[in-house]
Amino acid sequence: MYWMRRSRARSERGAVAVEAALVTPLLLILVFGIIEMSLLMRDVMATSSAVRVGARMASTAAGAGPGTCKAGDTTCTPQKAPRVAQVAADAIQRAGSAMPKDSIDWILVYRANTSGYPLPDSNKSLTTCSTDCVKYVWDKDLDKFRYLSGQWDSRSINACVNDASLMAVGVAMRSHHDWITGFFGNGVDLEERTVMQFEPLDNNSCKPGTLTPHP
Repeated sequence: MYWMRRSRARSERGAVAVEAALVTPLLLILVFGIIEMSLLMRDVMATSSAVRVGARMASTAAGAGPGTCKAGDTTCTPQKAPRVAQVAADAIQRAGSAMPKDSIDWILVYRANTSGYPLPDSNKSLTTCSTDCVKYVWDKDLDKFRYLSGQWDSRSINACVNDASLMAVGVAMRSHHDWITGFFGNGVDLEERTVMQFEPLDNNSCKPGTLTPHP
């Protein structure tokens, strides 16, 4: 009788061990999955918030004029690009984020077409940045976003209220999220964009051809 009880106890312990061996990996996968999704959502929200901040600041700077460079500064926004682009990049940098800046691949600041993407009007992607579009990248050595390419004549910006040609500025960002466990691959690219109309300037300076057009 004693032998039977011991045998039954060993059998029950063995069953528990088998169940634990089956369930524990699933629980670990579930826990790690929750952690990974939480961190992914953090970066998605950080990217979305950053482009909103950049677009909001850019929309207020229609009359800021062209970019300015100090002698010897090869990373500044040149005159062929509007100051509004640097305003957006600086705003994103100042905003701060839980997402590391060096995970940001690029920032685009552009004149938005009717679909909210860079020109031409037929474009519906962020892979094109050739017309009235400026690109910035993060420079870890300088600890800032720096101008990389593109041009947009600041004098062409139309910020006239009730004007059918009132322009909108778009700010887009692509960042990369790495999975910490490696269970889901090498990571995922995140892209977000926000488009806002320029806040109107005075009617005498709001677009080319006015009495005192903005720079």
